Amino acid sequence: MPDALCHVETTQKEIFLTFDDGPVPIVTEWVLDILAENNIKATFFSVGDNVRKNPEIFKRIVNEGHSVGNHTYHHLKGWKTHNEAYYLNIWKWEKEVANLDVNIGNKPLFRPPYGQISFPQAKFLQGKFKIVMWSIVTGDFDKSLNKEACLKKSVKMSEPGTVIVFHDSTKAEKNLRYMLPLYIKQMKELDYTFSRLG
Repeated sequence: MPDALCHVETTQKEIFLTFDDGPVPIVTEWVLDILAENNIKATFFSVGDNVRKNPEIFKRIVNEGHSVGNHTYHHLKGWKTHNEAYYLNIWKWEKEVANLDVNIGNKPLFRPPYGQISFPQAKFLQGKFKIVMWSIVTGDFDKSLNKEACLKKSVKMSEPGTVIVFHDSTKAEKNLRYMLPLYIKQMKELDYTFSRLG
């Protein structure tokens, strides 16, 4: 994907934690508590309809110093959505957030759900957003995967500049609660720090 951010060029031992699909009650709030306990700032790619349902949680994300990004309003697959409908869904997210009167910063971020975005869609959005993909997907959303193995793989693959994806969703909650605290702990033991995007 041209100009999409998958990895941050850095000489520092830093990891970029990102979370997709929230905000949702309990799960996103738990994530925010864990991040606060560890003094970590992260990036949340939120679904617009979840922002509508849970505006106070979204405001908490922003107010606690995390960055946020557009993940479409309805978690659409770019490959299966007509371009105009896809763009309108993205703008609907922007309007929803604008109505909350929160400062989300000057660099709009966008992550396509499932990583599915066509070349024309990406070209159209590039001048308006920084498109963010990832270096590692943890697999926390997949209940059929072994959470211990997913954690081990995620730690092993992490390196300076890694952009890693967790999911603050009900579907991922069980694996997330196991993986996230241990991932943070193990990366800190390897002298890594954590930064937000944007």
